[in-house]
Parts: sequence; structure tokens; C-alpha cells
Amino acid sequence: MPHSIATTHRHPSVWIAALIASSVLAGPATAQSASIGADIVSRYVWRGIDFGESMSVQPALTVGIGRFEFGAWGSYSISPGAADFNENDLWVSYTHEFPSGASVSVGVTDYYFPSPGGTGFLDGEAHTLEFAASVSGPESLPLSLYAGIVEDKDEGGKDTHTLYFEAGLPLGTLEGVELGAHAGMVGGWSSFYNTPDASLVNLGITASKVLRITESFAPPVSVSYIVNTAARYEDKSADGFKKHARAFLVFALSLAP
Repeated sequence: MPHSIATTHRHPSVWIAALIASSVLAGPATAQSASIGADIVSRYVWRGIDFGESMSVQPALTVGIGRFEFGAWGSYSISPGAADFNENDLWVSYTHEFPSGASVSVGVTDYYFPSPGGTGFLDGEAHTLEFAASVSGPESLPLSLYAGIVEDKDEGGKDTHTLYFEAGLPLGTLEGVELGAHAGMVGGWSSFYNTPDASLVNLGITASKVLRITESFAPPVSVSYIVNTAARYEDKSADGFKKHARAFLVFALSLAP
């Protein structure tokens, strides 16, 4: 993570891609792990925001080198009308694990939205950076905390930054179904999250279970109920901004070789 998050980055995906490539090309003695997979989701809902109002396929590639992980993640709608919400991200993170089982991670994600006929990959305006840190507790205290700051614009269109904070907690297992809850909020006015002020945008509960199809093929599935208390807002009026809550029920199937 850079010392100053206010640094201007014109081509963030280029240097992240170069870092991933150089690490992988270093050879099998350096690259310690690699994984591929994809999720099939009934809706792509990210931090309480529905991208595309359509079923999506979300491929992922991850390479682990020591305590570093490098990855590429995407989301592609199956509806041509929602292609403007397609996404292709690059990310890198560093994780330190403690003997207790707790861990701390820091990282950066480059969000890129490759809409058809839209801004090109090498155009800095097509990318949004987020610098983040997360903490995962040990088994005795399995609380997880996440904080990320994203490049944004203020109400006057000037460059600024917006904080997102999320807490997650497993709720246990009921008849083979694992339950977990999470709550996420945006720190203030944001054009990126479309929030008028500090708002709870990602309140939810997730139920997950392994779907055993054969002895060797048992992909995980999940259902999430998510509420965004500020999913929409109107222009300023005599009463100020008005929030409009929205709820989602999302099904996900994860596939990996």
C-alpha cells in the first residue's frame, strides 16, 4: 500500500498487471499457489448496489507468492442490455497471519468497467482505485473488519476520497447451513456509491452450503438477503436529500476445478 493514498494514478491496471506477470514468470520455484474459478450469480450486488439488474458470470484468477496474492476478477452480465456494468478488476494484497489464527491484510484494487464502446483500458478515467485493510479474528473471536478508501468526486466534481467500512460475523451452522451476517457503511457523500451522506448501504445475512452432486463434485452455493438503506436519492428539496431503501435476494453458485 502506498504511503499516500492521494497520489494520482493514470494507468493503475498497467502496473498491477506488470507486477502479476513478473511474479508468475519468475518460475515455479516462486509461484507457490494458483487457483481459478467462477461464480454464477442471480444478480451482481456489490456493497448494496445492483450492477446491471441481470444474472452474471464472475470469473477469477489468483496467484499466491509467499504472503502476497495477485488476482484478476471480473463480472459479465448475460444480458446484452446490461453490458455497461461489466467489470474487470486487478488486485494485489499482503497478508500476515498470527499464531493465534488472526490475520491482517492490506491491498489495492483497480476497478475497471469495460463497457462496449466506452473508455479504453489505458485511459486513466476508466479506472478507480481502492486502498484497503482488513482484520480477521481467530476462531475464538471470528469477527472480520474491512476498511477501504476509494478515489471519488465531491459534489463540486473535485477529486476526493470516500471511506467504506464493513464488519462481518459468522452466526454458526444450522442443519448443515452456515450462516453469517455483515454490515457495511459509506462515510459520507459519494458519487461512486451514490450516497447523499454517511449511510448504511450493505446490511445482510448469507446462508451457504455445499451442494453435493457427486462424491467428487460438490460446489458451494449461497443465498444472501441484502438491504441498502440509501440505494437511491432524489435531488435536493426543501427537506434535503431523501433516501430510498432497497432489498435484494441473491443466489450464487461457485465453480472451481
